[in-house]
Amino acid sequence: MIKVELIAATKVFDEVESEPLALASHAALECYRAETPKMGEMIDVKSKLFDVSHHTTLQHFTFNFNIEGIAIGDITLGLHLCSSFYNSDQRSGRFCSAMFDNPDIGEIMNYIKYFWPELREGASLDIETYIFRQIRTYQQNLGRASLLAAEFIRKERPFASEKYIAQNALKIAQEQMRMFVPVIFPTGLDFSVNLTALVALWESAWSPSLIFVFNKMVKLVLSKYPELGMFFQKKRRRKAGLQESFFWPDGLWRGFDFFDTRTKPGLKLLQLDADSEFHEIWSEITHPVDKLHFTPELMDNSVAGLRTLIEISLATMGQDQRHRTIGRGGPFFTGNFYLPPILQNLALEREAVSSLKEWHKLNVPISLRAILAPYGAMVCYKKRGSFNAVAHEQAKRLCWCAQEEIYHLSLKLRQAVEKERGTESPLLKMFEPLCFSTGKCAEGARYCGRDINVRKSGDYFPERKV
Repeated sequence: MIKVELIAATKVFDEVESEPLALASHAALECYRAETPKMGEMIDVKSKLFDVSHHTTLQHFTFNFNIEGIAIGDITLGLHLCSSFYNSDQRSGRFCSAMFDNPDIGEIMNYIKYFWPELREGASLDIETYIFRQIRTYQQNLGRASLLAAEFIRKERPFASEKYIAQNALKIAQEQMRMFVPVIFPTGLDFSVNLTALVALWESAWSPSLIFVFNKMVKLVLSKYPELGMFFQKKRRRKAGLQESFFWPDGLWRGFDFFDTRTKPGLKLLQLDADSEFHEIWSEITHPVDKLHFTPELMDNSVAGLRTLIEISLATMGQDQRHRTIGRGGPFFTGNFYLPPILQNLALEREAVSSLKEWHKLNVPISLRAILAPYGAMVCYKKRGSFNAVAHEQAKRLCWCAQEEIYHLSLKLRQAVEKERGTESPLLKMFEPLCFSTGKCAEGARYCGRDINVRKSGDYFPERKV
C-alpha cells in the first residue's frame, strides 16, 4: 500500500502561533505597509488572502513528503501529469531495475484490489497472467541483452574501460528490456509542494490513487497544522463516482485498433520563432549551474521558442516530465510499442506486439488500464518551450549518458531545426552537449568513453544503440 510521510516543512525562526499563517500574514503585511512587519502579527488569512486569491502570500510555506509504494504509472500519468508546481526526486528506473528480477506480484495485486475493489475475479486473474508474462519476457532475455549491450558499448565508445562496461552493460540492458514491464510496479519519491499547490492538487485529484495520496498528505498536514483546515473544503473537490471518465481526462484513448512497433521516437516541428529572436548561449551559462533563466542578457529567449508534436514511450515520458519549464499537452496512447536497438537485435518484435494486444484487451476501468501499460507503450502529445527552456532541457539530452530514446528525440529536434533554418543557424547552439562545445566531458567519473575528438571533423551526433 502507498505510504505517505511528511518529512519536513518550512521552519520559521521566531516563536509564532502558526508558522504557515504567520508567514502568509508577514508576506501580506509586507505588501501593504511602508515598514517591515513583525513576524507573528496576524491578519485574517482566509478572508483577506485565500478567498480573494491573493495566493502568492501562501506560497512561502512548503511541505516535503516521502511517498513509497506508489505505482510508476500513477506518477507519470498522475502525480506529475498536470501540475508543474512541485519539486520531485523519484527512484531511478535506470539504477533500480533489479526490482524486476524477483517482483512481488502479490503486492501489485493488493494495490489493484485496494483502489479498484469493484474488479471482478476473472479480470484480476487476467491482470496477474499479463504481468507474469511481461516479466517472464524481461527475465528470459536479460542475459542476452546484457551481452549485446557490452558488445555495443565496445563498438560505440572506444575509450570505455572494461570496468565501465562491466558496470553499465547490465544497467543499459535493463533499461531497454524494461519496455515489457507494466508501469504499475511500485516506486518511491520525495515530493515538495507549497500550500496553495497542495490545495489545488487535493481539489483536482482525478484517479483513485491520487485521491488517496492527497488525502494522506492533507491529513498529515492538518495533524500538524489544524488551523489550515479552512483551506481544504470538500465542496470544491472534483466530483467523483458518477462515471468512469471522471478518472481520466477525455482523449487518453483514441480508439486505436492497430498494434505496431517503432524503432525511433517521432517528432514534428510545429512552430519555430525567428533566428533573430535568439540570443546565443555559452557553456558557462548552463554548466555546472544553469543560469539561463537568471541572466539579463538572455531574457528575450524566454519569450521566443518552439512547439513540437512528439511520440515517445511511456518510459521516456517519465524522463520528459523532469523539465517543468516546458509546457505539455494531454497525452494519448498511439497503439505503437517502442522497440529500442537491443530489443531489435534480439528480434523481439512479435513479443512487443503481443504485449500491446494483451494489455489492450484487459477488461478493466480506464484508470487501471492506463497504469497497466508496458513501459514501451507509446504516447503522443504536444510540447511548447521558450528558447531558454528548450536549451535547459537539451543541455544533457545529447550526452551519451542520457538514455538512448531521449537522445534520439533530441537528435530529431536538432535535425528538424537544421532542416528548417540551415547548418549555420544560431539556434543549433541549443543542441550542443558540453563535450561538443568545449571538448570536455561534463560527467566526470561517468564519462561514457566515446571519442570526443570527432567533434573537430566527424559526425558528432550519430545514431547509437546504447
